[in-house]
Amino acid sequence: MRGIELRPYKQTPQKMRTTASKPQLDAIDRQILAELQQDGRLSNVQLAERVHLSPSACLRRVKQLEDSGVIAQYVALLNPKALGQHGACFSIINLQTMGDGVLRGFEQAVRDEPEILDSYYVAGSNDYLIRFSYRDAEDLERFHTQVLMRLPGVDRSNSMLVLRTVKKTTALPV
Repeated sequence: MRGIELRPYKQTPQKMRTTASKPQLDAIDRQILAELQQDGRLSNVQLAERVHLSPSACLRRVKQLEDSGVIAQYVALLNPKALGQHGACFSIINLQTMGDGVLRGFEQAVRDEPEILDSYYVAGSNDYLIRFSYRDAEDLERFHTQVLMRLPGVDRSNSMLVLRTVKKTTALPV
């Protein structure tokens, strides 16, 4: 995850940044992406059969999707419960101050902490949203006191424990 680039505030009018242009994906590219999001272990031959391409044409398209950054990486998604992580928690974090050094220190500490699964710099009355998993109540307390509240610049946190997951996906609509 990349850190946020902080720049000094200027009082002169500035143009609004535009995002990178959306890649031009055709129906076959979208089908390839949908198939790989469902099963990233498909062989090229299996994928080619599913999208009705020759293996060489399919491989060429996948390579283009990788090279363009549309496919960022391939991963194995683990079952937290099978690893003894029975709880999930989202914590809203507010920092003492929003100075550049505090932000950089906090974000680096978050990146260095393997127990923090996700971290988002957010707009609104809060500063960050993080997600982590835990084994039991004692593990949750340990994480809160020994990890979360010791992150640089943390003023307060508000944690929400997940009771039931209604929907969870890593697949983006294509």
